Amino acid sequence: MNGLVNGLTTAIRHTAVRVDAATPAHRDRAVDALRAGAILGVVLGHWFVTALVADGRTLHTASPLQQMPWLAPVSWMFQTLAVFFLVGGHVATRGHTSSRARGIPYHRWLRDRLARLFKPVAAVLTLWTVVTTALLLSGAEYATVRTLAKLALSPLWFLLVFAALTAATPLLTRLHPLWPLAVVLHVDLLRFGLGAPARLGWLNLAAGWLVPYTLGAAWTRGELERRRSGWILLLSGTAATAALVAWAGYPASMVGVPGAGVSNLNPPTLAAVTFGLAQCGLALLLRDRLRTVMRRPAAWAAVALVNLSAMTVFLWHQTALMATTATGLLAGRLPGLHTAPDGLGWVAARLAWLPVLALALAVCCAAFRSWERDGARRRSRVVRTHRPAGKDVRHV
Repeated sequence: MNGLVNGLTTAIRHTAVRVDAATPAHRDRAVDALRAGAILGVVLGHWFVTALVADGRTLHTASPLQQMPWLAPVSWMFQTLAVFFLVGGHVATRGHTSSRARGIPYHRWLRDRLARLFKPVAAVLTLWTVVTTALLLSGAEYATVRTLAKLALSPLWFLLVFAALTAATPLLTRLHPLWPLAVVLHVDLLRFGLGAPARLGWLNLAAGWLVPYTLGAAWTRGELERRRSGWILLLSGTAATAALVAWAGYPASMVGVPGAGVSNLNPPTLAAVTFGLAQCGLALLLRDRLRTVMRRPAAWAAVALVNLSAMTVFLWHQTALMATTATGLLAGRLPGLHTAPDGLGWVAARLAWLPVLALALAVCCAAFRSWERDGARRRSRVVRTHRPAGKDVRHV
């Protein structure tokens, strides 16, 4: 047994060294570390604050934040979308500038950028069309089917917004983040202060995420290299968010809570945007430390693995949760999986389920990873793969 463990450890170590050696020397590994952290933050956040409660033959969603609002700080750790948009804006503007310098037309650059985003979507839509149809034909409760389909497809809203901002990258390379921030401020003032229709808030779906995206463009322009920039964003964003929660009535939770009158996320509010500014400031301050940590082969190999499957992980993590929940029903109502999230006992039980959810997600990634890899076939990715002489070298 010890020999098997030692052999596995040695194999993992050698693989990590090979991945490290195959990575282009010019690659900024801190960017990939921030992207991986943002994706995993969203996944863990959803797994922690989303419960599928069995009520007879019906499954419905619930959140521990409903019964335990003092858990709101958990949402501060795992609502990391602003960091993803920061990195996305940085990578997209840098890539577009590089492509234009090499004479690559905009339509080809955009096609390659979007291919990796939307190729994996086809697999999700195909599977869930089949699953939804089968459940309805088998007589499953419509409310249960709706709950499951909504959870499975909920990540798609993020991709649509991200794709729209990516397509607009040439127009956004010089846009100052204060402009979309001003839009969010005025929309919230009209909604919450002057009684404008709530649907006006959906303007913030674009404007709110434009703020970190254009910060990423400023990063590309070299305007955020000094540590002072990170400190300004962190301190001002933290102070503004605290003031909005304490005195302006914004929710403390940075994710939606079922039954709450206002959600900070759907659509984004001013509090969510200022909180995102604080997150972006912290991310910028961590860049040098992350570059140091990413020199360790094991750490870099783990980050590279997440980045190579980033969209697969993002698109399938809710399916992994639902598959685990459905399978667990064969053993009855299990604590932390099917029970109401109404106390610390549920929190402890859900934490114990996280390794099982991670295993289910790993199975999904193994099954559907090729969809993402095919979508990125024409693009250079994280690790260089050497081919036999006479063939091109590409990155994967």
